[in-house]
Amino acid sequence: MNNLKLLTLASALLLTGKSASFAQTTSTWNNKQCAVVLTYDDAIDVDLDNAVPALDSVKLRGTFYLIGSSPVVAKRLPEWRQAAKRGHELGNHALMHPCDGSLPGRGFVTPDNDLSKYTVSRAVMEARVNNTLLSAIDGKTVRTFAYPCGDLTIGGVKFYDQLKNDFVAARGVTSGLQTAAEVDLTNIDSYMINGQSGDYLIDLVKKAQQSHTLVVFLFHGVGGGHSLNVDLKAHRQLLRYLKAHEKDIWVAPMVEVAEKIKAYQQSPAAKK
Repeated sequence: MNNLKLLTLASALLLTGKSASFAQTTSTWNNKQCAVVLTYDDAIDVDLDNAVPALDSVKLRGTFYLIGSSPVVAKRLPEWRQAAKRGHELGNHALMHPCDGSLPGRGFVTPDNDLSKYTVSRAVMEARVNNTLLSAIDGKTVRTFAYPCGDLTIGGVKFYDQLKNDFVAARGVTSGLQTAAEVDLTNIDSYMINGQSGDYLIDLVKKAQQSHTLVVFLFHGVGGGHSLNVDLKAHRQLLRYLKAHEKDIWVAPMVEVAEKIKAYQQSPAAKK
């Protein structure tokens, strides 16, 4: 076989491999270009006042990571239940939202919620108690977890290792776009949003479309209510873009996207 034929054959094999990879990726994203997950942390009033109505207005669904001890959970429990009935995920953001107070810039951490003072068994127990609470609200037994402050360990031990059978996946705080094969279901990447423009948010989605990857947004305040905030206009711009391009973009709660990724990662195709 001459050099030209070898080159042609190699190119054909490379293209075939790329086509197969692309087909598998789009299949994981419900046969669309990319997947987008909209997550909202901390169970605060603006979740129900601003975020849920904005999502409902364009028939999109998000994931709300609830702190079980938040007074907004108890005070507005019927509204959380209604949000779940409309397809939003009530995710687990721990019972007390413990963060590692030994790290720099953690002056806001109190002795009662200092993860560095927790035992692994306490962190695991509180996450499970919060699951029980959430199940009492929405009647569901399958959901995802979000690490408070993105903290993964207690004394060097990854406490989530004991929770893998309790959740489909866990969301972290490291930014990045990933294919289904690249996603670590024990620490899914996300982009923490604080003051960025609508154009910035949309540009992230466009990059995910081009690279056929997953993009997860991490919101706290939406139009106020938290020191980490996204402007209502910027949030609205993002939702309108997602709605206008829904034939190309799969927008779903984290639990649904994570289940798809898990199925792919366990499939024979992922092991090739």
